Amino acid sequence: MASIPVSVTDNLDQPHEGDSNGQFIRVIVADTQAIFRAGLRKIFALEDDIRVVGQAETLAQTLAAAKKFSADILIFEAAITPNPLESISDLLRQAPQMKLVVVTHEPNEELTLELFRRGAHGIVSREVEPETLVECLRKVSQGEPWLDRQGVGWVLSAFRNQSSRPTGSRPKVQLTPKESLIVSCVTQGMKNKEIALRVGTTEQVVKNYLRKVYDKLGVADRLELALYCLNHRVVESEKKASEDASNGHANGAASPDAQTLAATASPNKLS
Repeated sequence: MASIPVSVTDNLDQPHEGDSNGQFIRVIVADTQAIFRAGLRKIFALEDDIRVVGQAETLAQTLAAAKKFSADILIFEAAITPNPLESISDLLRQAPQMKLVVVTHEPNEELTLELFRRGAHGIVSREVEPETLVECLRKVSQGEPWLDRQGVGWVLSAFRNQSSRPTGSRPKVQLTPKESLIVSCVTQGMKNKEIALRVGTTEQVVKNYLRKVYDKLGVADRLELALYCLNHRVVESEKKASEDASNGHANGAASPDAQTLAATASPNKLS
C-alpha cells in the first residue's frame, strides 16, 4: 500500500457522484498513520458505493467515532492499541450493528484466530491491494466473513487440531426443519439470495433464521457456523428434517468437509 497517494479531495459530508439512490457502504477508518488514512480515502473516492464517514488515529477517537457516526464497517488497525482483542470486544458491544475489518501489520496465526473468535468480520494485511480491500468491504457489508488463503489454512488447521482431541457427546441442539435446510445451504457456500430461492422466502427472513441459529449454536458468524457443523455433524444429524422441509431438494446434504469449509471461508466465495 506504499504507492497510495497522500492527497485527498473526497468530502466526508457529501455522497459520491453516481450514488443517486443513497445506498453506499459507510466506513470509519481508524489507523495511526495519516498517510494510510488519506490513501484509503483516495481509493474509496473512486468507488460509487463506498463512503468514508469518519476517521480516527487513537483508540479513544475510534470509540468516539463509532458512537458518533452510523457506520457499516470500521477499518481498524490492530496496532492502534496494545490490546486489540479487548478493544474489538468493546467496540462490538458499543456498536453491535457495525462490522469490523482488522488491519494487521504482519501475518500472525494466533492473532488471526483470536480476532475471529472475538467477532472480527474480516482480516487484511497492511500490504493488501486496493482492489482486494474494496472487494473485502463489499463482501463484509453483505455479512460475509473475509480471510485470505493463509488465514483459511490457519482456521482449518485449528479445527483439525481441535477435532483430534477427545470430546464429549455432541451438545443436544434441536434445529427446526427450515433452520436445518438453511444451515445445509450455508455449509454448501450458498449466498443469502440463493438460500432464499431454495427455501422459497426472502433474504431478510433467511437472515432472521440465521440469527436464531447462531444463538442456538453459540456461534457468531458463518465461518464459526461451518466449523461447528463440521465438528458436531449438525447438518448430518438433522438431514432428514431438512429434506422434509425442502420437499426433497436437500437430498444428499451432509456435514461439510474441509473442502466445503474452505469454499465457505474463501475470500472469493463467502456466503
